[in-house]
Amino acid sequence: MDLDLRQVRYAVTLADELHFGRAASRLAIAQQTLSAQIRALEKRLGVPLFTRDRRHVALTPAGETLVRRGRRLLHDAERLVDEVTHTRAPLRIDVLTEGLPSTLLIHHLRAQTPDLPFEVVQSHGLAAAVPRLLRGDLDLAFGRPHGLGSPLGATLATMPVGLEPIGVIVPADHPLAALDEVPLAVLAEHPLLVHAADESAEWRDWVDQAVEAFGLTVATRVRGHGRTSAQAAVQALRQPAFGLAAVHLPEGLTARPLTDPVPLYPWHAVWNTATAHPAVNQVLELIHTYARTRSWHRPPAANWWLPQPDRDTLPATGRSAAAP
Repeated sequence: MDLDLRQVRYAVTLADELHFGRAASRLAIAQQTLSAQIRALEKRLGVPLFTRDRRHVALTPAGETLVRRGRRLLHDAERLVDEVTHTRAPLRIDVLTEGLPSTLLIHHLRAQTPDLPFEVVQSHGLAAAVPRLLRGDLDLAFGRPHGLGSPLGATLATMPVGLEPIGVIVPADHPLAALDEVPLAVLAEHPLLVHAADESAEWRDWVDQAVEAFGLTVATRVRGHGRTSAQAAVQALRQPAFGLAAVHLPEGLTARPLTDPVPLYPWHAVWNTATAHPAVNQVLELIHTYARTRSWHRPPAANWWLPQPDRDTLPATGRSAAAP
């Protein structure tokens, strides 16, 4: 039996959306066309792939099998075309947001692999990037793989890249700006601004765990995307906020490192082993070497803190140095 790859793609897209209207919109076809093509595929296979009524669309067991194997089939077909036509598909990388260490890696990767095209996107949270990784719409993403609200998919793999010291961003005339370093016990005297995108569940989880661990209080929670939006919120509300300690800030704001202990934010490379881009292993090796050369993976000599799930994934030698 011959399969029509177009129909397989339709089924995979419908499985992603579980909604005929949204799936048809993604495929740029009419909803009636999508419905007819799914029925034709089911008739050809002799089994139902989806159950549907006026409110719900769901995969049958046969549909789950077709979609799982169909993703790989579509991926292999795409790579086959690349090889035959001597073209290279771009490596699609999600750097989460501007100004993070992951954005520095892009310049390095482009310099080291000049013949490899890149597509760089910003999802503003690993929680938003994971579905795209599972669908094969992304090849590589960065972020904290804990606190997402659900486990990573079975086909997703992770590689630790760095432990980023988190500081506090404050207005230049704020009392905390007078300190060279801000102990977490002192920060507890100043209610925090928490700035997070809806997509960044892992960042909100990290903040909530830090708040609970060190007896901090939250004054305001603001939704927004990117560092620029976060900095504008600090300026407007004049409340301290967690942020990268070593970062360029606009006039009127300053950053101070946090201590006793130093809070660390872990970030990993995440990719889909089932739909891996041919260059992903090469790129991961470049990332690993770059991060190790710059000691991104090493915690500071001073006392430091990570949430328990992140600490549990550290090598035993590093785990023992963490603050309780």
